Amino acid sequence: MEQELISKKELLEEMGISYGQLYRWKRKRLIPEEWFIRKSTFTGQETFFPKGLIVARIGHILSMKDDLSLDELAGKLSALQSDIQLRAEEIQGRIVSSAIMDRYGRQMLHDGRLAFAHAFYLFVADWLHRVLPNGMTEEEGARLLHLLTERIPQLEERPCQLVVLQTARPQLERVILLLEGGPLYPEESVVIAASLSIDEAAEVFKSKLYAYE
Repeated sequence: MEQELISKKELLEEMGISYGQLYRWKRKRLIPEEWFIRKSTFTGQETFFPKGLIVARIGHILSMKDDLSLDELAGKLSALQSDIQLRAEEIQGRIVSSAIMDRYGRQMLHDGRLAFAHAFYLFVADWLHRVLPNGMTEEEGARLLHLLTERIPQLEERPCQLVVLQTARPQLERVILLLEGGPLYPEESVVIAASLSIDEAAEVFKSKLYAYE
């Protein structure tokens, strides 16, 4: 499941930033090294980026750079394995639905707060519940959250895709995590009911969260 790429030249033009800004943000680790992808073209070697991720990340940087130092921004935009704790009221109803919070979030709370990663996993579960035609049962949601909690940290921040496979008869859903770029060859009787880039979802989650600060 290949991701859409954007060239460095197109990125600078689209976002209205300079070469110097881009590489200064890279040095400050605001933009991950692995997002700089070198590819051969007919003009030689060029740098490309995963479009959805880089556009969202630069949008965050531009929206916050006047209020925060680059070091503070790096903390805001760090990976999900963060020690940030979020109050339940910060996300309930506007980032994660009350139904999903009541069903799964309450057991994740510690002193009324959620770990940043756990809040994100609830956000993913909420999205999946909304996009699947029949939603998710409580058991399916619990299995999804267990998968995310157990496996995402093991991937060590490598880009991955969340994929929901569904069979026709009997109707059955299975959720898998697929390293991005890896091929997926389901049987003819299996359809992809939903898919989501975990990194892109994380950027959307952060955008919604910080928009209210």
